[in-house]
Amino acid sequence: MARRNTSAPSRWAWLARLWALSTGRFGIIVVLVVLATALVGMFWTPFLPQQVDIANRWAPPGWPHLLGTDGSGRDILSLLMAGARTTVLVAVGAGVVATILGVALASLGALTTRWVRESIAVLVDILIAFPVLIIAMMISAVWGGSLWVVVWAVGIGFGVNIARVTRPELRRVLHSDFVLAGRASGLTPAQNLWRHLLPNVAPVFIVQLSWGMAVAILAEAGLSYLGFGAPLTEPSWGGLLRDLQQYITVYPLSVLWPGLTITLTVLGLNLLGDGLREATDPTLSRRSGAQRTARTHVPEVVA
Repeated sequence: MARRNTSAPSRWAWLARLWALSTGRFGIIVVLVVLATALVGMFWTPFLPQQVDIANRWAPPGWPHLLGTDGSGRDILSLLMAGARTTVLVAVGAGVVATILGVALASLGALTTRWVRESIAVLVDILIAFPVLIIAMMISAVWGGSLWVVVWAVGIGFGVNIARVTRPELRRVLHSDFVLAGRASGLTPAQNLWRHLLPNVAPVFIVQLSWGMAVAILAEAGLSYLGFGAPLTEPSWGGLLRDLQQYITVYPLSVLWPGLTITLTVLGLNLLGDGLREATDPTLSRRSGAQRTARTHVPEVVA
């Protein structure tokens, strides 16, 4: 009799649990909409993002400017679509930097000799004391404002946080039976790390990464607002908010769109992180399910 392969469904069961959660669904939809907007914005926007049309300055939402125009007559929807590319670039770039740095520091802090582990712990404590925005502003003051400064600053800042959270998990899994069996079978520390350790701490890591991307988007918007982020020629949500905020009392709708876009994107990533945490942790899922059952069960009162 042929043996059924049950590993594939169980491997992706967390996706079904994630979609079953309202926070997970909202986060997935928001992330997909932002990614689709950034992808479409690479090839097409209703108008050229930097096209100046003084005759149509401060046009209200309508046709053909669905979200209106700014003080230079630029189409706000086109600017938001172009700014989505900047947002995705910063979020993904910072995520890659944070992943490499966080995994490297966590591995060194969990698998090496005692003096190296203690040195890594001290380094992480020092770096985590500096807020991401302060690190980015210091780097920008030396090398000038650019998107890559934001990517590296946020990646370093949140990579340290990932290392701090992942290192204890690696230490816990390190003494598991399957890791000891792999070591006894002749696996090198690097092979054991790749085959056994990292897959077992992946849920914690992925949750931290989704929250880190939300921090990256906020940091990019904040730095662009302060003039340390994207250059003026590069559309960004923070830069658009900076340009429009001085007219908030006269044209409040124009300021609403970039602010609402940033808020929804960050909220979506944060809720996605919460959903991932619950979907990838079976004990947490069972606990929340039991709590929901307890809340909905009303015992019968016998007179």
